[in-house]
Order: sequence, then C-alpha cells, then structure tokens
Amino acid sequence: MPIPAHPRTTSDQFTHRFSSTRRGARLARLLVLQQLDEWGFPYRGEVSDLVAAVVAELAANAVTHGRVPGRDFEVQLTRTVTALRVEVTDTRTEGRPPVDEAPAAPPPDSETGRGLLLVAGLAARWGVAERRGPGKTVWAEIDLTCGRT
Repeated sequence: MPIPAHPRTTSDQFTHRFSSTRRGARLARLLVLQQLDEWGFPYRGEVSDLVAAVVAELAANAVTHGRVPGRDFEVQLTRTVTALRVEVTDTRTEGRPPVDEAPAAPPPDSETGRGLLLVAGLAARWGVAERRGPGKTVWAEIDLTCGRT
C-alpha cells in the first residue's frame, strides 16, 4: 500500500550533529524516530522500523570506523514524496565501504561486519558520496511509493 505524501510540502529535512560515541549513535536513532513521527510515520510502523535500522547501522559505522577524536558525525534525513534518504557523514576520509559490489559477508563466526549487508537489504539504494572537507557521507534511500524498499 503506498504511503501518502506529506500534505503540506514535497520535501522535509532534518539535520543534526552527534558526538562520535555509542551514545551519540543511539541518540541519532532516537531523534530520527521522533522526527519520523512528526512527519506522520508512527513509532514502530514499517517505515519507522526500516529507517531506524538503517540509521542505527550507519551511525554505528560512523562511530566505529569513521571516528576522528574530537569530531562529530552528522545525520541528515530528507523526505520527498517518493523516498526517505538517510545520510551519515563522518570526518575520516579513508576506509570507504566498497559500493561497486554487494557487501561481502563476514565469516559465520564473526561478531561484526554485517551492518552494510543489512543496509543493502533494507534500502532501495545506497552509496558513498564525497563531502567538502575531510570525510565521507554514506547514504541510503527507502522508497515510499510501494510501502517497502
């Protein structure tokens, strides 16, 4: 079932910076959930759960692999009539995830390394973008036109 467009606008945006800590990553997920609720995507709804999982994984990667001491990471959520776009920007230039191929699965006994597999499975599209200054932006889009990715 298609998700109706926001009645007042065709695009909304939420941007916030967070400390590059596990607490910052958790706060990012919680504030995105709050913003989604304000936009009409209720907590624990299908879209809310999808976006929360994507934000959690990308924010965790930013604080684990993209952390530069003393620098924050940023989350930007953009809503259009057809999609929700999540962008997580960190300040570490190296260590970009490969986007030309599907993320590789880690060994079965590994306790880490499945975050981008999850993002790739949940999002309709994802990738890495350049940013002004040091760092990178990892983004993912959730389609709203069909109710799922």
